Amino acid sequence: MRPSDARPHKHPPAPPLTPPRLGRRAVLAGLGATLAAPARAGRTRITLRLHHFLPPMAPMQTAVFEPWAAALAEASEGGIDLQIFPAMQLGGRPPQLADQARSGIADLVWAMPAYTPRRFPVAETMGLPFMVTSAEQTSVALHRLMTEFGGQDFAGTRPLAFWVHAGGKLHLRDAPVAGAADLRGLKLRSPSASMGDLLARLGAEPVFFPVTEMVTGLSTGVIDGCCLPYEVVPAFRLQELTRFSSEPDPGGRGLYGNSNVLLMNARRHDSLPAELRAVLDGLSGPDLSRRIGASFDRFETAGRQVVLAQGNTITPLPAAELARWREAAIPVHADWIRVLEEAGLDGAAILSRAEALLAAGV
Repeated sequence: MRPSDARPHKHPPAPPLTPPRLGRRAVLAGLGATLAAPARAGRTRITLRLHHFLPPMAPMQTAVFEPWAAALAEASEGGIDLQIFPAMQLGGRPPQLADQARSGIADLVWAMPAYTPRRFPVAETMGLPFMVTSAEQTSVALHRLMTEFGGQDFAGTRPLAFWVHAGGKLHLRDAPVAGAADLRGLKLRSPSASMGDLLARLGAEPVFFPVTEMVTGLSTGVIDGCCLPYEVVPAFRLQELTRFSSEPDPGGRGLYGNSNVLLMNARRHDSLPAELRAVLDGLSGPDLSRRIGASFDRFETAGRQVVLAQGNTITPLPAAELARWREAAIPVHADWIRVLEEAGLDGAAILSRAEALLAAGV
């Protein structure tokens, strides 16, 4: 199962899930902007371009990137102007975003390792089935895992943050799913190769393509449903294209949570004036990862409300059923250890450390 190249599509506009606009001081406070940078950033002014694949009304832009841009501008006294280009406006396809950061087509990108399977194996580890608790806790765990083991994944770029969205759910056009028996024969968009492996073991027919092709896949009948978190639903009006959602009982792990990374071109980062680089670094790193993860927990609640407001049916996946799904995922995890070993890494140690971080609830 290989990913297909994503072709950007124009979709009907969706109402943004935007929190009330905050003042500049409130934005800085919310992002925890305690910096070791000088009180004034001097008169140097630089523009940075951030490229991503979701529409501009997606909460990732309105509630994360835009406040972060405001915080950078405030802390640098206007020295950093972060310009955001959503929906692949700078060209290319979502699987190419990491290379765009490496080559300098964009200064910064939001990339998903799952779109280029096995290329960033340590980062992909947290995207295995049943490797997500809350988005906040799992984002912190991912950042620590990458700090300890992921040094070779993103050579030529400077990772500024890592995060995971809230646990994925199933969204179906025609019938609910309450267990594996209901999955048999369904064509489902899988969010990653490893999750596709699990869906196939449960009887579904997985199809992989980036989220930007979701509307076309559902509206043309190429797929019967998809596996993704609620937060993505409103940005593409998927609540109008599906009528049933299935979610794990609360309290356990989610079905999956894809890894995400904010990457910056390494040369661009290192060439910044020292005072501006200090501002950027001070508003990046583990704290930014935590705050983005916490934002995705809030996005998930808002997205679920949109699904309910549409009148769609939400079916719980009982703990006993999920226990059988987790058993089916054991060989998926074993296969991933071998993938890591083929990359010259200690696969067992990486997966064990990821499990320990999740169990610790960091």
